[in-house]
Amino acid sequence: MDQLFAPWRIEWVERDGSDGIEGCPFCVLPDRDDAQEALVVAESEHAFVLLNNYPYNPGHVMVIPRRHTGEYTELDDGALLDHARLKQRTMRALDAAFEPDGLNAGLNLGDASGGSVDDHLHTHVVPRWGGDTNFMPVCSDTKVIVQALEESYEQLHEAFAAQSGTRILDSGSVFVDG
Repeated sequence: MDQLFAPWRIEWVERDGSDGIEGCPFCVLPDRDDAQEALVVAESEHAFVLLNNYPYNPGHVMVIPRRHTGEYTELDDGALLDHARLKQRTMRALDAAFEPDGLNAGLNLGDASGGSVDDHLHTHVVPRWGGDTNFMPVCSDTKVIVQALEESYEQLHEAFAAQSGTRILDSGSVFVDG
């Protein structure tokens, strides 16, 4: 039998399962007092950037409008523009923090799209590197994540904070001005 050792995953195994979230996680997490604990890296007026708790690669984030809707067509012009600008800032921060060879970005819209949260839209932005997929997913249905969330958070937070027109909020997240 092959064994894959991942001792850092014990926190996930021993969690109580509730994650302390009642209701939509995308509505609750940006209002928490500790942004790092909530994995909220950056914020703007109408959107925020959340590090994915189940990343495909280090630095996998979601750019999420604050408005609770699963319909992209329901966002007003202000929210659309702010969401788009924050995606640009996110891509710049990911480039600075991780120097990926490319990025995947996209929305899962609707029940059949494959997303686990379909009633609050969110854009995934995933850093990609040449060779970041190996034999593990093919042979053993296992994806190896090479960096802890805390380390990814620190790198990305630092890259956002280094951008012009930003400030650190009391919660610790980086606020990005338009």
